[in-house]
Amino acid sequence: MSVIAAIDVGTNSFHLVVASVDAEGHFEVLTREREPVRLGSGGEDMKRLEPDAMDRGIETLGRMRRIATHAGATSVTAVATSAVREADNRNEFTERARTEAGVDIEVVSGVEEARLIHLGVLAAVPLLDKRHLLIDIGGGSTEFIIGDGSEPLLLRSLKLGSIRLTDRFFPEGRTCEQSVLECRIYIESFLGHLPSEIAELGFETAVGSSGTIAALARICAIRRGDRDSRTGRLSFTAKELRSLTEDLVNATEPAHRLAIEGLEERRADIIVGGVLLLEQTFKLLGIKRMEVSDYALREGILFEQMRRAAAPELDAFHRLEDLRRSGVMYVANSYHEDLGHAEHITDLALELFDGLGSQHGLDDEDRELFEAASLLHNVGIFISHSAHHRHSYYIIRNSEHLTGFTEREIEIIAQVARYHRKSAPKSKHADFASLSSTDKNKVRWMAAMLRVAIGLDRSNRQVVTRVRVADARPHELRLIARVSPGADTSVELFTARARSALLEVITGRTVVIQLEVAETGKAVHPTNGLAASKAAAPAEPASQH
Repeated sequence: MSVIAAIDVGTNSFHLVVASVDAEGHFEVLTREREPVRLGSGGEDMKRLEPDAMDRGIETLGRMRRIATHAGATSVTAVATSAVREADNRNEFTERARTEAGVDIEVVSGVEEARLIHLGVLAAVPLLDKRHLLIDIGGGSTEFIIGDGSEPLLLRSLKLGSIRLTDRFFPEGRTCEQSVLECRIYIESFLGHLPSEIAELGFETAVGSSGTIAALARICAIRRGDRDSRTGRLSFTAKELRSLTEDLVNATEPAHRLAIEGLEERRADIIVGGVLLLEQTFKLLGIKRMEVSDYALREGILFEQMRRAAAPELDAFHRLEDLRRSGVMYVANSYHEDLGHAEHITDLALELFDGLGSQHGLDDEDRELFEAASLLHNVGIFISHSAHHRHSYYIIRNSEHLTGFTEREIEIIAQVARYHRKSAPKSKHADFASLSSTDKNKVRWMAAMLRVAIGLDRSNRQVVTRVRVADARPHELRLIARVSPGADTSVELFTARARSALLEVITGRTVVIQLEVAETGKAVHPTNGLAASKAAAPAEPASQH
């Protein structure tokens, strides 16, 4: 039996859940905490976290960590969403959280947030046998998911939320007929093509999660005389929602809305933005009835912890778990990556990573990021051969398909791809300068090793089948490259030696590459058989790297 904890660092509220987990993967919630922090603000992009909001957030995180520790939690995973995700000064907040509150925050993309919400809701509502629509309205963003059983078919995160709409249309929570009309038009225009995407996929049932939807559902239950309902069993109809919306918008001041039984005072100023968003969503998506899930992002974080801990045995060499690998391979295929070439380079890169482990000090989680970066380093060629390393950075950084990775992890992957050629990482590069000193070190090491691995397959003929690190000497780092019998390796040796400069700087040693003739031919790639399907693909020109 172990005890784990999750914190949802939301735009409006922070949520803590602590649970005990048995050997079979079943969990029991030990305690929950919710604190309205109002971390984010802004009618459009939430560019900055204000000092007083950060202070409230850090204080709340420290208190929640202490509660989790007192409950026996051996690990606390904190995930931040739109307010932190969009803030230019998010690094300041995450660093303060680490040093002052003792909490490491993972900032996730909107799509990853949607996936985690879906994971949590599936544990609360029986949806595995039906196509479903899930909507989660937060303070800064709203997530839309279409799922078929446990498989998400559509994951969308839009910059629409109760706080964002309130700040834009209803300052201090006050409403008027014109502002309500403008808000409705804005929501409909912002949703854009999403209703048609959802209509094309279809759904049998609609489920809502989050504080806004749960609050509206409780009020609807009270209004129909169902005062004893529990949140996880609540539901409401489109007709009930329309009636409640009318009453909320007609109460033009937050204080007036408190006359509506069941509305909490802490939501009185932002509830109109939330109810209008849900009302328009019901109308545009044709929702007749919505069921409410008491589980959401925080429970999804718990299940993700459990899933990773209980993951099936992975290949001893390629350790990207299935969820992450599927996203990486989707991106690689989308940009017509030569997978056979990329996988071979990845093999060589991982052998260098393992052989240099005592020097770089990186761990298994870093190895997964390095594997992903190695597989994706060349995707920028799809846009242009010129400066394709920069295009690779852009594609990776902005992809919505790298599920299972946090924003920080995606940034590291993208930067390693960015520095696989040309100039080395420099502090004058804004993106690199924004990293922590620890992550800068990771990027330097990974880029250095990847450059050598790329050089060892420069001609895309896989004549260097393996590489290993020999015993280190004081001023020399010897790499032993195993080659196919009779192979011409002149291009590979020349390029690998030329690309070893960054590795020499980091290690303080001269890199020496020696050859060792192999008894067999090409290496085998155990990457789900994808290399074989691409074996007939023409090689990219030698100038691609």
